[in-house]
Amino acid sequence: MDNNVLDQKWSALSLLCFALPTIFMMMFMGLYTIVDTIFVAQFVNTDALSAINIVSPVINLTVGIGTMIGTGGNAIISYKIGAGRNQEAKEDFTFLMSVAAGIGVVVPIAGTIWIDKIIYALGASEQLFPYCKDYLSMLFLFIPANVIQTVFTNLFVTAGKPGMGLGLLVAAGLTNIILDYIFIAVCGFGICGAALGTGCGYLIPTVVGLTFFIRSRETLCFTKPIWKWNVLKESCLNGSSEMVGQLSSAITTFLFNITMMNLLGENGVAAITILIFSQFLFNALYIGFSIGVAPVIGFNYGNGNKIQQKNVFQICIKFIFTVSLLLFVTSQLGSPYIIRLFVSDVSAVYELAVNGFRIFSFGFLFSGFNLFISSMFTALSNGKISAILSFLRTFGLLVGCILLLPLIWQVTGVWLAVPIAEGIMFCISILFLLRYKEKYM
Repeated sequence: MDNNVLDQKWSALSLLCFALPTIFMMMFMGLYTIVDTIFVAQFVNTDALSAINIVSPVINLTVGIGTMIGTGGNAIISYKIGAGRNQEAKEDFTFLMSVAAGIGVVVPIAGTIWIDKIIYALGASEQLFPYCKDYLSMLFLFIPANVIQTVFTNLFVTAGKPGMGLGLLVAAGLTNIILDYIFIAVCGFGICGAALGTGCGYLIPTVVGLTFFIRSRETLCFTKPIWKWNVLKESCLNGSSEMVGQLSSAITTFLFNITMMNLLGENGVAAITILIFSQFLFNALYIGFSIGVAPVIGFNYGNGNKIQQKNVFQICIKFIFTVSLLLFVTSQLGSPYIIRLFVSDVSAVYELAVNGFRIFSFGFLFSGFNLFISSMFTALSNGKISAILSFLRTFGLLVGCILLLPLIWQVTGVWLAVPIAEGIMFCISILFLLRYKEKYM
C-alpha cells in the first residue's frame, strides 16, 4: 500500500483536513434540509412551519424505501460486477430501478386517495390541515423522483462515478434553496412553493441519472429487466437497517408532534419543529466528522497498527468533546438568534422555542460522542454493535423518553426527552467502548 494516504502518522490538523470535505458535505445537506422550514416560517407563518413537520414522516418513508433498495441492491450489484457477472448486474440494476419507480408511482396515488385520513392520522389539527394538504399534495407529484434519485445516489459509486452523486446532490440542494426563495419570498406561493422547490431539487439527480444510465455502455447501465424475487428480497434485507433508521425518525417525529399538539397546540408543534431541525443541522457536523474519519479507523484496524489507532481515537475524542462544548455554549448564549432565523421575537412561538432550546441543547453534550462511537464500530466491521447502539439512540431510548417524561413534567418533559435519552446513551456507549477496548485499541 505504497503512498496510501491512509497510511500516515495522523495529527489533529491532518485528520481534521482529511475529514473536512465530508463535514462540509453533511453540513450542506443539513442546511439544505432546513431551508424549507426557514423560508416557510419567515414568509408564510408558524402554522405552515408546523404543517411541514406534521407530514415529514411521509417523506421519511419514501426516502427509507429508496435508501433500502439502493444500499441493499448496491451490495448485490457490486458483488456480481466483482465476480465478472456484468450482465446479471445490469439485469438486477434495471429490475430494482423498475421496482423503485413502481413504488414511487403507487405511493403518491394511494396517498392522494387517502390524503385526508393520512394527514389527520399524523396528528394535524383543523387549523393545520389546509397547510398540510397543500404541501403534501404538491410533494406527492415528486415522490417518484424522490425514490429514484435516492436509489441513484447509492449506485453512482458502483457505476464508477463517485463524483457524480456528490455533484448532483450539491446541485439539487442549491436549486432547492434558490427556488424556495423565488417561489415563497418573491412569487408568494406559500407552502406550495416550498414543496415545489423541494420537488424540483429531486428532479435534478433523477433526470441526470436516467440520462446517464440510459446512454451508458459501461459496466452498469439499463438493459431488459428480469424479475428476480430473491434479488428484491435480499436487497430489502441488506438495506433494512437504513429503512429502520428512517422509520425511527418518522415515529419519533410523529410522537413529538402529537405530544406537543396535546400540550400546547399548533404553537407547540412549531416550537418542536424548530428544535428538531436545528438539532439535525448541529448533528450533521458530528456525522460528517465520523464518516470522514471512518476509513482511517478501518485502515488502522485492518493494518493491525494499534499505536496509530489509539492516536487517531484520542484525537477524535478530543475533537468531539471540544466541538460538543462549543455547540452547547453557542446554543445557550445564541438561542435567541438561532430561533430568530425561523420566527420573529414577537411571535408566540419565539419565547416557547428559546426556553425549550436551552433545555434541549444539553443533548449536544452527548450526541457527538454517541454518533462517533456507533460510526466507529461500523468502521471496525462490527455492524451488530453499531446497529444496537444506533437503534437504542434513535428509537428505543428516545421513544421511551417522549412517552414517559411529559407525563411527569409536561412540556419540560418534551424538552428533556432528547438530552436524557442522549445522556443514557452516552453511558451505554462508554460501556461498549470499555468492553471492546482491548480488541480494537
